[in-house]
Amino acid sequence: MSSSAPAKAPAPERGGAGPTYGALDRFFRISERGSTLSREVRGGLATFFAMAYIIVLNPIILGSAKDMYGHQLDNGQLVTATALTAALTTLLMGVIGNVPIALAAGLGVNSVVALQLAPRMSWPDAMGMVVLAGFVVMLLVATGLRERVMNAVPYGLRKAISIGIGLFIMLIGLVDSGFVSRIPDAAHTTVPLQLGGDGHLNGWPVLVFILGVLLTLALIVRKVSGAILISIVAMTVVAVVIEAMANVPSWGLTTPKWPGNPVASPDFGLVGQVSLFGGFGKVGLLTGVLFVFTVLLSCFFDAMGTIMGVSDEAKLTDAQGQMPGINKVLFVDGLAVAAGGASSSSATTAFVESTAGVGEGARTGLANVVTGGLFAVALFLTPVATMVPSQAATPALLAVGFLIMAGSVKEIDWADYTIAIPAFVTMLMMPFTYSITNGIGMGFVTFVVLRLAAGRGREVPVAMYAVAAVFAFYYLMPALGLT
Repeated sequence: MSSSAPAKAPAPERGGAGPTYGALDRFFRISERGSTLSREVRGGLATFFAMAYIIVLNPIILGSAKDMYGHQLDNGQLVTATALTAALTTLLMGVIGNVPIALAAGLGVNSVVALQLAPRMSWPDAMGMVVLAGFVVMLLVATGLRERVMNAVPYGLRKAISIGIGLFIMLIGLVDSGFVSRIPDAAHTTVPLQLGGDGHLNGWPVLVFILGVLLTLALIVRKVSGAILISIVAMTVVAVVIEAMANVPSWGLTTPKWPGNPVASPDFGLVGQVSLFGGFGKVGLLTGVLFVFTVLLSCFFDAMGTIMGVSDEAKLTDAQGQMPGINKVLFVDGLAVAAGGASSSSATTAFVESTAGVGEGARTGLANVVTGGLFAVALFLTPVATMVPSQAATPALLAVGFLIMAGSVKEIDWADYTIAIPAFVTMLMMPFTYSITNGIGMGFVTFVVLRLAAGRGREVPVAMYAVAAVFAFYYLMPALGLT
């Protein structure tokens, strides 16, 4: 996603890709995609800072849960596993897939692992289920089924997925920054969100976020190169100064304070602690298969939506909205799911925050090399890597979310209700259910039903019928007593 109008690739910079780094240029096709070395580096940095929170958040989600034996995962080992897997899979995606799509432990699926799988089995058993889901994803790629599913998605729905992701990452930015917050169930209200923590905007962290949004947008309007990264760095400095002067207690997960000891030794104790089939002995074959199916569904469609959205915004798709060489990207994504289970960091998948890097002009896998390299450095410098507060990084998500929508809304045929209504459902359900998978599933089911209702069932690809049926079954599982 871009820091200028998303319908146009950034104009070449002076001193762009050329003979000075010819081999690098040819391998990553930097010039061919209208990018430059500086844009790729900036994009890699922006993506890392936009998603570095996962190093802190994933251990909190997994570390707070207990397996059936009451065991909890060690926080330090989870930090290492999360950073290690993100580094390796992001690098692989950059070198093999040559796309600026970074990967890390998937939010949503880690909650499934922590709250649904682990309480019914041991942690190695639960992670084994994740590995199996990754193997199934790779099998689907090898047989061409996953690519066929993606290619069967109508153009209008592809654009709706991009818009839904734009709205979703804007909501993520607002929530993670504290600009809006969830109203506790104890309030007994049907209103789910409120402004700030108590209906008002209070405190220094929210001010840092607001200033960051204004700065980012102002720099984008001025067409300043590196707008997103400049804003992240500038607001991190502001946050550090504020913390030093005021000792603010409400930054959230990350306190912007220079650590006394910036170096921390990685602990690889969780890597390889996996039991592939042990979980089936605990919960039975049917329940075990359903658990793998649940993980698979989340990983498959979350990644599909993210890959579609990011690749479309980075102008890596053709006139039909399809990405050349998509199978390499999909295979690495499946491998990443299995790698996440093998390292006990939960399923690793494509991160929507990659849009921050695309917003800086990243168009190739070189940006991923930068992002993956920073995750590798974070193995030893976790205290430094996690000092950027969410209030400094999340303004990028709001800016990029707007740019996505601005470039995609006009591409949908709003006169054809059989595509307009499913598109509307898709783009709204992603933020409203806080899930890319749910947005895609409800949109697909709506699309098939409306095409059938309009007597246009023959226009629906067979793959869309199959996927819609899978989603319908998935949503009916609780009513059927299969969860």
